[in-house]
Amino acid sequence: MSEREIRETYRRILDGWNRRDAAAFAAPFADDGEVIGFDGSQTAGRARITAEMQRIFSDHATGSYVGKIRSVRMLGAQAALLQAVAGVVPAPKLNAVQTLVAQQREGRWQVILYQNTPAQFHGRPDLTEGLTDELRRELTATGTGAPLAAE
Repeated sequence: MSEREIRETYRRILDGWNRRDAAAFAAPFADDGEVIGFDGSQTAGRARITAEMQRIFSDHATGSYVGKIRSVRMLGAQAALLQAVAGVVPAPKLNAVQTLVAQQREGRWQVILYQNTPAQFHGRPDLTEGLTDELRRELTATGTGAPLAAE
């Protein structure tokens, strides 16, 4: 039950990003939730997250994410840790490791922290290629988005 809800919470974040909908991206966050972005920027509070996502969507051409959840670990009855990998379509060099910490508050799961870390694997191109291939397979399996470009 809880694991399914946590997985859906993550999917809602990616869906908001992919639709370039700042409010939808921020909706799963707690009022005091935080985002650590791909560039290391930190944004705290759902309202500020919405504003920052709107700025990004207005100022940047953003690709779509294909994500693959690797694990969900319950940290007690009301807290969980989700770990995923994601890639920006069609740019395979924009792969990321994503971590989400969620807490059940007011009867629903809310994101406390979402961190999006570049998966650059310095000096290990085989790991980059392996992750890109894994995400391509996920994209094919789910049938969503556009294919990842070849390196």
